[in-house]
Amino acid sequence: MAGQYAHPEVLVTTEWAQAHLNDPNLRFVEVDVDTSAYEQGHLPGAVGFNWQTQLNDPVRRDIPTPSEMENLLSSAGIANDTTVVLYGDNNNWFACFAFWLLAYYGHERALLIDGGRKKWVAENRPLTTEVPSYPRTQYRITRTNPELRARRDLVLATVAERSRHLVDVRSVPEFTGEIIAPPGMPETAQRGGHIPGAVNVPWSQAVREDGTFKPPEELRELYGSKGIDANKEVITYCRIGERSSHTWFALKYLLGFDKVRNYDGSWTEYGNLIDVPIERDAAATRT
Repeated sequence: MAGQYAHPEVLVTTEWAQAHLNDPNLRFVEVDVDTSAYEQGHLPGAVGFNWQTQLNDPVRRDIPTPSEMENLLSSAGIANDTTVVLYGDNNNWFACFAFWLLAYYGHERALLIDGGRKKWVAENRPLTTEVPSYPRTQYRITRTNPELRARRDLVLATVAERSRHLVDVRSVPEFTGEIIAPPGMPETAQRGGHIPGAVNVPWSQAVREDGTFKPPEELRELYGSKGIDANKEVITYCRIGERSSHTWFALKYLLGFDKVRNYDGSWTEYGNLIDVPIERDAAATRT
């Protein structure tokens, strides 16, 4: 099935992952919404990244700086030529966010385990609580890819010009403004609703029950039915940027859209901005 995707080389199966656990050229990395999940059991040899403290700047509301990213990868024994194999809970939400960060900072050697932690555990594949240690490397970021990231000025320009597709991947109640954040999620905005002009395609519609991505023909129908195509640049967003990175991955690597940006500021930024337009009607869900 994966062979039908635009870039099947970035998506690997759980079978492939288990067969390559001892490959010295790979580094398995788990990134979970539940930051305690890694301690409860992870793939043998995998390191864990904490999305709250390591994949976000600890002081500013921003992604890690280049030096912070270099330090994180170096401490995990990841070199510039290491292939990073990512996976995580919640159908790879933050694994996709880590994939997006690596792509933004120019690391092209990255893979994603289709189905993530959910599928691995369901198949009773090996888990361990042993935390590995690897020799420190000297990772160096030599370039960035800013075209993969949407910032608020570009989003505001998009609202004014209607020049790009805006895909809101949150749940319908979040999109319509009925709720501001899912239950138990502390990162919130002052207002509920969505960015004007956005269409709602919840991230969960892109995956099957086992956590794997749907086949390409179903993904094309899913996004095409909402008018999303590759003729215009696409900006994906959610609440804090992790669910939208999942859709970013699907559009860019599985369907082959050339111009896709992830708006990592997402609703916690946009919904807190002063004097910006917000929509709360559900019309876009029916587009």
